[in-house]
Formats: sequence, C-alpha cells, structure tokens
Amino acid sequence: MTDGRTALFPGTFDPFTNGHLDLTRRAARLFDRVIVAVAPSPAKGTLFSVAERVEMIRAAVRSMRHVEVVEFSDLVVDCARRLGAQVMIRGLRAVSDFEFEFQMALMNRRLSPAVEVVFLMPSQQYTYLNSTLVKEVARLGGRIQGLVPHNVEALLLERLGVRSARSTRPVPGPRTGATRRKRPAGGR
Repeated sequence: MTDGRTALFPGTFDPFTNGHLDLTRRAARLFDRVIVAVAPSPAKGTLFSVAERVEMIRAAVRSMRHVEVVEFSDLVVDCARRLGAQVMIRGLRAVSDFEFEFQMALMNRRLSPAVEVVFLMPSQQYTYLNSTLVKEVARLGGRIQGLVPHNVEALLLERLGVRSARSTRPVPGPRTGATRRKRPAGGR
C-alpha cells in the first residue's frame, strides 16, 4: 500500500458488473482510498439514473473498507483534483481497449499532469464482460447470474421487466425436441 494515496475509478457503470467490482477490489489493495466516480453519460442512453447507479454500487462495495462512491458531471481530472485523487484507475480487458484508453490517458495527462493513470487488468473470467453486453443478455432473457453483483442482477431484471432466466427458459420436450415451459416442482 502506498502512503495516503487516493485512486479515482471513474465510469458510467450502467450497470456495475463483477468486472468493475473486481477492479475496485484490486485498487483497494493498492491504494489507501478508492473513490468510484459515476458519470451521467447521457449520450450513452443509460438504463439507470446516476443516483440509482450510485446506490447500486454502494450496496455492492459496502463490505470494502476505504471505498467510496460519488457522482460527478465535470471533467474527470477536475473530479480527481476536487477529491484529492493522485491516480485514476482504468480497466483494460483486451488489446482492443488499449487504443481508446491510451488516447484518454494522454488527454487527461495534458489537462492535469498531476494525475497519473494506472491500468489494471481484471481477472481472466471477466475479460469479456462489459455493461452493454450484460444489458443485452438480460434484455433477451439470458442468464446474467455471476456477471453482476446480486443486488444489481435483481434491479436490472426488474428494470427490464424480465423474470429470472431460470423460470422462463424453454426446455426440450420428450422425444420430439419440441419445447415446453418448465413446470414448478410438484406440479402437473
């Protein structure tokens, strides 16, 4: 751990995934204080309001000491300066992320040379994971268990008006391959 270092982990987090949670945990092991900063990003057409995302993330990180969640709507470097962050955390899932993140890091360095950017890689099991993909899978009735924290899963399915994938997925019928709905245990 470094001496009194604060790291800012900015993003839209619509929704907060287990990949985001993994990066937050990794950052919390490296820095004394980690601030997850939630941006409105109206151009992205978010599913949840900033306040809802902040509350979702707070519930997901509640057990992590020295992790805070805030919202911001200004330049990320101004947010970092205001909160006393010396470091900005960015996640790199794959080589395809690097070009965009590199450009952003250079622009942020130009805007505020005092804020360093640190790239963290998520655990291998989350390298393919992003919020857009999770929303699409959930919207189409796919199983998202294990992709997002439990509290986020419930809120996401509710917001999309989707019942749990376990109870709605068709299963093959006997011999013909036709599909039928799963019956409740003990039902006819």
